[in-house]
Amino acid sequence: MSRRNLRTFVAKKGEVDRQWFLVDATDQILGRMATKIATVLMGKHRPTYTPHVDTGDFVIVTNAEKIRVTGRKAETMAYPRYSYHPGGYKETPFKRMMERQPDRIVREAVRRMLPKNALGRLMLLKLKIYAAGEHPHAAQKPEALTL
Repeated sequence: MSRRNLRTFVAKKGEVDRQWFLVDATDQILGRMATKIATVLMGKHRPTYTPHVDTGDFVIVTNAEKIRVTGRKAETMAYPRYSYHPGGYKETPFKRMMERQPDRIVREAVRRMLPKNALGRLMLLKLKIYAAGEHPHAAQKPEALTL
């Protein structure tokens, strides 16, 4: 085999063909669902995956208020935040977050599984989360993503 034929495919930014996927979060376990979503957002499910290019797809998550967690996580888990001022550290318990902002729980779980750089922040913009079952992305014709 000649050396000229050995080429590695590298995806380019403008040549990525994106799809839309729909995930129904009803009775899904939070961590397992978040890993699959993060894989699709990064593009690791495609043979054209390139680490330094955003090759992922869009993901729509509906029914975020109906997710599950295992064990005693519902009582013990908390979401910290810090205002960078003295005494500015606060924690929100999982149950209160579930009542007020269930979409933020899913977003945080997926965000923590993405790269911690500018590319990871761009990937997170392709995640659309809705607490109820309706979403305004019907024109994109999303395919159901089985988890």
